[in-house]
Formats: sequence, structure tokens, C-alpha cells
Amino acid sequence: MLISDFDYELPEDLIAQKPLDRRDASRMLVLDRNKQTWSDSLFSTFVEYLRPTDVVVINNTRVIPARLIGQRRSSGGRVEFLLARELEPGVWQALIRPGSRLKQGAMVDFGSGKLSAEVLDDPGEDLRKVRFHCEGSFRNLLEEIGLTPLPPYIKRASGGLAEDRERYQTVFSRQPGAIAAPTAGLHFTPQMLSKVRERARVAEITLHVGYGTFEPVRSMAIEEHSVSSEWFQIAEEAARLINEAKKKHFRILAIGTTTVRALESSATARGEVMPGDGMAAVTIKPAYVFQVADALLTNFHLPRSSLLLLVSALAGRELVLDAYRHAVKERYRFYSYGDCMLIL
Repeated sequence: MLISDFDYELPEDLIAQKPLDRRDASRMLVLDRNKQTWSDSLFSTFVEYLRPTDVVVINNTRVIPARLIGQRRSSGGRVEFLLARELEPGVWQALIRPGSRLKQGAMVDFGSGKLSAEVLDDPGEDLRKVRFHCEGSFRNLLEEIGLTPLPPYIKRASGGLAEDRERYQTVFSRQPGAIAAPTAGLHFTPQMLSKVRERARVAEITLHVGYGTFEPVRSMAIEEHSVSSEWFQIAEEAARLINEAKKKHFRILAIGTTTVRALESSATARGEVMPGDGMAAVTIKPAYVFQVADALLTNFHLPRSSLLLLVSALAGRELVLDAYRHAVKERYRFYSYGDCMLIL
């Protein structure tokens, strides 16, 4: 199967540039896999689709201000870093623009010199290795001078919008470390989450969304594609709740593709979720056999993306693409700040 089989046409004006005034005001397209149908709904009705035996699994990762704008020490030229993953204290993998101009040993200053970075490798790979230098706490400086790492299809001035720092977080975000939001969770308000807890059971896990979630698919044949690993953690209580439900054949409803990836990466061959932390290394694409997740709430994803492959693995390529074409026709809002899809 080719990645071109997962393409669709999307008018640019359907790419949501700002969040709605109310988080829970989004539309929701509901896919029924058994009936091979879909229906238009609203996220405000989400709890009506829940069963008392369901376990709803959420990702409590929190986005860090991982975008840094600085200047080359040698020339004063503008440089942009997107932090991807901390390898060791002070050393990170980062996407750098323009990365091709920065050779090993180049220095970049941020925040009027409060923070500096040394490039540790030569151009070649997408992710470069950099070492940061500062006085005091790196994390505190990042909060002071870093910017919200919005996806490139959301157009902002260099400083972004003040509301993004709060709205590009879920209301249940607790564990700092992600460089992108688990966007399916952005629709929830505290009130909606309370309603979910009244109707079903909720388990919290953590997957720090990293470069793997949005790196492009470079292989023509999807069988050759693999997704970079991302750190995740599942507490013993969450694993117990999920495993007890699976033994009774109750439904596990994942909020977001990152939640799915953490659950599936933690699963044994018997479908048992193992507590602890590790690297989510599974690549989910058509023909994948799901061990844990039975249903999914997710946003609409980029054409030819690994996330679209994941959704198609769960619901089927034809049903998903037909539903996407319907969503375009009905002018749903797409991507991170857009509307959502519930796959049952």
C-alpha cells in the first residue's frame, strides 16, 4: 500500500487558525465501524456515547514552551530552535532553521544572552544535537523566553498569541515534557471531564508528544515507514483499571492518537498493559492488530501522515477517507484547533 493512498483534498480555509471561544463547542463526526456509517454530532454530546463499563484513557502530558528564537553569535542571523527531546541534562535534540548553515561548534544566543546553545554535530539529520548553557534553571528560562510550539500550519506572528499558551494545553495537563498538544484532549472542559467521570471510569497516562508524532512519512510504501519513539509512563493504578476492563471485555476508549500509541506500546502479546515507563516505539498502520484500544476520539489529521495511517488502521482506509471527504463538504474545522471524530 502506498502513502499516496492516504491523500485527500482540503481547502486551506478549513485549517483552524484559532481555537473556538469555548473548548467544548466543536463539532464531532461519529464513525460506527460495525455499520460502516458516520453521523454529524457535537462534542457536547460525547458522554451520551459512553457506557458505564467504559474506561476512558487520557494523556496528561503538558506542552513546554519548546520554540526558541535566537541569533547566531558569529553573524547575528536569526535562528529558530524547536526542542524535540532531552537526551541528558542540558543536551537536547532540536529541529533548527536554517539548520544547514550551522556547523558543529556554532553558538546561538537566546533572550539577550540569558541562554546560549552550542551545536554538537554537523548538518545531515533532521534532528540536531545541541548543548545549552545558562546560569540558574534552564526550565525557568525556557518558561520565560520560550514560545508555544504551534504546528506550522497555524500562522502566527513571531510572538504568537497570548491565549495559545493556555489554549494549547488540555485542562488535564500535568506532566511537562511535550512539544505538541495531544489535540483530541483540547475539547474537554473541567465540566465535561466531570461528566465523563460520572458516566464512565477515567485512567490517566503520560506520553510526551515529540517529533515522532508529526515527522513526515518519507517512504512511498507504508510498510517501510516507522515512527520515531516517544517517552511514555503508565502508573500501576491506570494499568490495573485498564487490564481489569479488558479481562471483562469492556471497552477502552482512548482520547487521542498519542494515548493509543502509549497503550499499544505497553501491551504484552496477551493484550495486558504493563505499568512503568519506556519508549513508545510501535508504528500503527493498516493491518496492525490492536491489543488495547477499542475506540478513539481524535482530531482530523494531515494527508499522507502517520496519524492518518493510525486512524485508518483502526477504522479502515475507505471509511476514514469517505468520512474525511464528508467533513470537507460539511466544512468541519481541521487539525489541532479543529473539530473532532469519534470512532466507535
